[in-house]
Amino acid sequence: MRRLILTLALLAAAPATLHAQTPANVSVTAPWARATAASAMNGAAYATLSASGTADTLTGASTPVAGMVELHQTIQANGVMQMRPTGPLAIEPGKPLVLSPGGYHVMLMHLKQPLKQGESFPITFTFAHAAPVTVQAKIAGPGATAP
Repeated sequence: MRRLILTLALLAAAPATLHAQTPANVSVTAPWARATAASAMNGAAYATLSASGTADTLTGASTPVAGMVELHQTIQANGVMQMRPTGPLAIEPGKPLVLSPGGYHVMLMHLKQPLKQGESFPITFTFAHAAPVTVQAKIAGPGATAP
């Protein structure tokens, strides 16, 4: 009887234990950037990030085409659009984090080369829990609003 009770207790706890240990998994879709002028020092990259399993946090990004990369947000202050660095960004299951013009984005600073329409470059997104994800960002036209 004692063994039966112990077995039932372990079985009852198993689903909760399995759920708590479900690893964070983040997917990155539709990565893109706008083309830049030959003399431009900065650019921006965009994508949609989705979490499955458990929530996670976007902590940063990197790419060989820029000397420095930061997470930024475009805000309107006193009638002027401004870009400001932001801290890590939450990614909740079922609520994709959309990085897009006029909102959150990846700021590419100290570009090592112009971003040319039709080309692509690698960008790696890093997270608090999930493994880093590297994707190829396609470069759209200079005024593009979507990939």
